[in-house]
Amino acid sequence: MATTEECRSALDRLSDNLAQADGAVRSAAALDRSLSCHIRDLDVTFTGRLRAGRIEVLDTVAGPPPDKAEIRLAMAGDDLVAMVDGELNFAKAWASGRVRLEAGFRDLMRLRTLL
Repeated sequence: MATTEECRSALDRLSDNLAQADGAVRSAAALDRSLSCHIRDLDVTFTGRLRAGRIEVLDTVAGPPPDKAEIRLAMAGDDLVAMVDGELNFAKAWASGRVRLEAGFRDLMRLRTLL
């Protein structure tokens, strides 16, 4: 089972990957939205912002997200690490229910290019 520190590191690597992307991926990540990522097996939530193509983690809180972020993710810690490492396909994990992504319709349409 991934630790809180490993999950935080995975989010930092994901942020770096988004910042280095170009084309449609960079455009999709260029939103300015509040973001939460709940790691279900650890019962911890990372909160922050997706801004200028980067994920800015601002806080780590115990339990589910305290506030409803504009983009909400939920998954197991091992799944987060595996996705960032390229070992788990996000679209397949989302379709199978291993990863939950909730956002407004317009944001989902933009974010689909990341899949």
